[in-house]
Amino acid sequence: MDEFPGMFAAWRVIHLESREVIDAIIAEGHRGPSPALAKAIAGWRGATYWGDRAKTHLVLIRPTAQDTHRWWLHAALFLVTVVCSLAAGAALAGVWDPTGHPGIAGALQSAYEFFAGTFRGDWRLFLTGWSFALPLLGILLVHEYGHYIAARRYAIDTTPPYFIPVPPTLSPIGSLGAFIRLRSPVLDRRQLTDVGAAGPLAGFVVALGVLIWGYLTSERLPIDPGMARSYVVWAGTEIFLGESLLTRALRDWLLPGDSAVHLSLPAFAGWVGCFITGLNLLPLSQLDGGHVMHGLLGRRQGALALVTVVGLLYLSQYSSNWIVWVVMTFLIGGGRWTHPPVMIPDRPVPASRRWIGWACVVVFIATFVPIPFVQG
Repeated sequence: MDEFPGMFAAWRVIHLESREVIDAIIAEGHRGPSPALAKAIAGWRGATYWGDRAKTHLVLIRPTAQDTHRWWLHAALFLVTVVCSLAAGAALAGVWDPTGHPGIAGALQSAYEFFAGTFRGDWRLFLTGWSFALPLLGILLVHEYGHYIAARRYAIDTTPPYFIPVPPTLSPIGSLGAFIRLRSPVLDRRQLTDVGAAGPLAGFVVALGVLIWGYLTSERLPIDPGMARSYVVWAGTEIFLGESLLTRALRDWLLPGDSAVHLSLPAFAGWVGCFITGLNLLPLSQLDGGHVMHGLLGRRQGALALVTVVGLLYLSQYSSNWIVWVVMTFLIGGGRWTHPPVMIPDRPVPASRRWIGWACVVVFIATFVPIPFVQG
């Protein structure tokens, strides 16, 4: 190690595809304050972090090949998602009617008619949906770039976000969210926890602000809410929404009363953002919650995942959406609900970083919606 002459008592070099990792034990003479070691670390062209509180174990990571991205694809998917979300907002505002046709062939026809109408000038109507699309896409963007920035902090090769647009003839939000792809392996549970937690924590902060804004612009209507306390109207149909501890507390604080609340466009965007955050924090397979809990618990995450699946199947008697989500999670995880091990699974998350994972647990409890859509 020419960059650190005589500073390591022992080290190993690990090659992770396009990354090189130096896992080193600091020599006795350079433990504690060491200007020479500090200078060498500052000159390292890559990521560094201490593996223990005593600062005797140093991890260094650097790329061995240039990262490449298909920026045109990311930009195109984002642009289409913007159009779809704006149109969904316009439908929620009641200024545009998304025409739907039954069946798979009808869905394709509806999507074609939507995009054809967009090019013919319907996009002008869609602009009225900005107060839904802008905050929702802001939540998704901050969420994914939270992951992206944390991954870059550890020099993990990662893609920018891939947004998933859905024609508003099929979805009242115009999107299935977004994701990033890690193209080099995760080294240890610290990296896994930090990268997994960064997205939902960052997105939650934005979603919380949007939700407060939204409730302040919503209104209670003198109607019997039945089981549901909040609803939106999409394409002339009332959609009654379930609630989390957070949405219930904020709604009752900012809009006191007993009648139902017709959510404004930003309020629905905040509800969707919090709902997606809760979904992502389920401690299953490759979801953010799976990353975080595997980082905190290691192999014990498997037992927690099993309890979670049983709990979701129980909730499916009240909302069939959970069966779909359990199956999707199983497929996303490559046929498993447990999280695959990292390269060095026996290295725990340092005590100074564990609060990040437990903060995700608190956010999950606050944002999880047991019955997302209910009868009015």
